[in-house]
Amino acid sequence: MAFTGFTNTDFLTFTIEGLEERMDALKTHIRPKLEELGQYFTPMLTVETGDEMYTHVAKHARRTKNPPNDTWVAFANNPRGYKMLPHFQIGLWETHVFIWFALIYEAPHKQDFGKTLKANLTRVYEQTPAHFVWSIDHTKPSVIRHGDLTKKELQEMFVRLQKIKKAEILCGINLPKDEAIKMAPEDFLATAESVFKELIPLYKMV
Repeated sequence: MAFTGFTNTDFLTFTIEGLEERMDALKTHIRPKLEELGQYFTPMLTVETGDEMYTHVAKHARRTKNPPNDTWVAFANNPRGYKMLPHFQIGLWETHVFIWFALIYEAPHKQDFGKTLKANLTRVYEQTPAHFVWSIDHTKPSVIRHGDLTKKELQEMFVRLQKIKKAEILCGINLPKDEAIKMAPEDFLATAESVFKELIPLYKMV
């Protein structure tokens, strides 16, 4: 089944009260689309990274009370999991779609990656598109636009990755809900592919 694009119903899922009710809507409306995106992008990311990539659709299985405020599909080079590895994500909050490269707090080699990023600071600063955004916490929707960052501020994010146990680094784009809804499926796929290709150099630094 081909990816059909995101609709307002998908985003409204995150306004539904109750864990069971929201999870039912998520499984009905969003998860099939994430699975389709997984099937579409896994071969492309395998070629671009040189690693065999595997799809991981978020299950939110550990939740017993609070419903998820976002959901995603992740791509990593291990069939058993992704959280301890550098990976890519496509996902949704109520307000936007995110397309990321991510290294989150479970990853054991964050410190080394932070050092590598700092050593390549000028390259990363100059080659990252201005409209891309950075995040230091995947559990919050707030981001920092690359074009608004000074080189010193970016360096501080890389140093933080080395020194703070729970530190994270994510880079990519956010598509506002209204923009994502208006996009034809093929336009969304082309946009995501373009973003992933821009992010491959970060992945290869890890």
